[in-house]
Amino acid sequence: MMQAVSAATRTEMHNALLDGVDLEALARTVATPFHAYSANAIRWRIAALETALAGLDALICFAVKANSNIAILQLMAQAGLGADIVSAGELQRALRAGIPPSRIVFSGVGKSAREIEDALVAGIARFNVESREELDGLQRAARERGAVAHAAVRINPDIDAGTHAKISTGRSENKFGVSVDEARSWFADSAQLPNVRLDGLHVHIGSQILALAPFQAAFEQVAAFARELAAHGHVIASIDVGGGLGVAYRDGQDRPLEPAAYVETIRRALHGFRGRIVLEPGRFLVADAGVLLTRVIRVKRGAHRDFLVLDAAMNDLQRPSLYDAWHDIEPVSKQVRPLTTYDVVGPVCESADTFARARELPRCEAGDLLMIKATGAYGASMASTYNSRPLAAEVLLDNGRYAIIRRRQTIEEMLAGESQANAWRTA
Repeated sequence: MMQAVSAATRTEMHNALLDGVDLEALARTVATPFHAYSANAIRWRIAALETALAGLDALICFAVKANSNIAILQLMAQAGLGADIVSAGELQRALRAGIPPSRIVFSGVGKSAREIEDALVAGIARFNVESREELDGLQRAARERGAVAHAAVRINPDIDAGTHAKISTGRSENKFGVSVDEARSWFADSAQLPNVRLDGLHVHIGSQILALAPFQAAFEQVAAFARELAAHGHVIASIDVGGGLGVAYRDGQDRPLEPAAYVETIRRALHGFRGRIVLEPGRFLVADAGVLLTRVIRVKRGAHRDFLVLDAAMNDLQRPSLYDAWHDIEPVSKQVRPLTTYDVVGPVCESADTFARARELPRCEAGDLLMIKATGAYGASMASTYNSRPLAAEVLLDNGRYAIIRRRQTIEEMLAGESQANAWRTA
């Protein structure tokens, strides 16, 4: 199914259409740069994963950090998905989008006391706990409310996910999770935590993973620990296998895993487990659904090659500057032109504001419309107003229609929270 979806997506892109919407016409209505998302591409990804999970007691919780726009979260809610959150802000976004608290899990190493309180009040399904201090804080907060919080221990399996160092989360030197030895001591002390039901395990080893072996090793380690705990009388109601499924950022080179192969790895590793399996996909569901539409400001002649200067910048899409990440870039127009080699850059005053180096593209001119592909994950959600550039618009496309789901921020809105230092106080 995934191959058919990818082929359909590529065909639409070639025809300057995305989800039935003419991108050239859209860019004459919505000023560039802006993010555009295909609703159907997201639905196709959800369906592919759900098909692979058939027969399992599984809950898919979308990793909100990948794309936190409420309209995108509403698509997840409509499909029956839950949410994996890492902040109080993401909690409010998920709730406002209609995702029930019973389908929300809270991850992250730095949950504040206020965030824990907010999540308890909302009645979320589970906390993924990452330190003893957090576990004790959860016990205090739940006791004060007269509540019982469900919690899972996030295991750090010390496994190299084979991905970029900045998105690897399962090595012992990473800040995430705890060792099996430490987790074992938590379960041994669980009677001292009457307001925390420690009945789950969680593992997430990183993002943009393109091989099964790291997943298999992590899942097998957690499954073995679950069997050990069960043998000592501890009830494990849930195993959260995290996310991490990669996507094809570089067409013809990246080889993403098929959902069926990934889920089969889960089935084998967790064979015999009778509880609920939680998955936390983010990038996998939304990356391919999005493009960043941008126009060429000018072509600047360089000493070694020309610079293609776009109206989009690193504040609109941080991944290339932050991770040296590759994104395919294509002209929207089908006009045939000779190939030219460019450094593709933005207008921000940083040499890091570079989308591609020595990239071969059809010859471009000022005003040409380009699309930077696979930006639906960690594009708008990581955007900033650096260089005082207002946040770009976001547009949802669905069967030939479009809706602006976040209008472009105005300069006045960007400055709204600031003021001159006229009202001085003493602490």
